[in-house]
Amino acid sequence: MTFLLWLILLVLCWPLALLAIILYPIVWLILLPFRILGIAVHGVLALIKAVIMLPVRILKGPGSLKS
Repeated sequence: MTFLLWLILLVLCWPLALLAIILYPIVWLILLPFRILGIAVHGVLALIKAVIMLPVRILKGPGSLKS
């Protein structure tokens, strides 16, 4: 779908399409540290949630894994 949109942009305004195809890898590299940071923050929040929910899972007993 993205490729088709780019082809339409190429037909309508080819300088803008060429600029987009050149700038896309640069923008991807700039945003990569933020993606890595987001993955790390998600992992830390999941760990905190698991630690907080551990007493509840222990009190429910062994049959609580289904939910």
